[in-house]
Amino acid sequence: MNARRLPFALFAALSVFAGGSVFAAPPVVEIVAMPHPPVKMALQPLRDWLGQQGAKLKVVETDVESPAGEKKLAGVGLSGHIPVVILIDGQYRVKRPDGATVDLVNFPNQPNTPPGARGQWVIPDVQAVLTERMKKP
Repeated sequence: MNARRLPFALFAALSVFAGGSVFAAPPVVEIVAMPHPPVKMALQPLRDWLGQQGAKLKVVETDVESPAGEKKLAGVGLSGHIPVVILIDGQYRVKRPDGATVDLVNFPNQPNTPPGARGQWVIPDVQAVLTERMKKP
């Protein structure tokens, strides 16, 4: 390598090692859910909030009853009649800011959701995890 290219090579190497996180991809949120009205209504507040975040994160939606949805569920180790799964960077099990672990599976825990269909999560759980991840460079 000649002397003129050495500074550029050093800069490139430092950029990769020291600044790699500067170019980190935004968090990916996957909503794998049934396309039916009760599910749509339950997730609308989350979808509205996600839409307000712009390019800070990437949102992907998949019909859980489609072959792609069934494959996605199997890929994360879930099966059966599951109306909703929220994946954050490929994981449905996330840590709340208080350190507790929660599975983002089934309907959000809301008063108007039948007890048998309620998950243990609430929409602010998803918002808190994503807000924290969006802060990271």
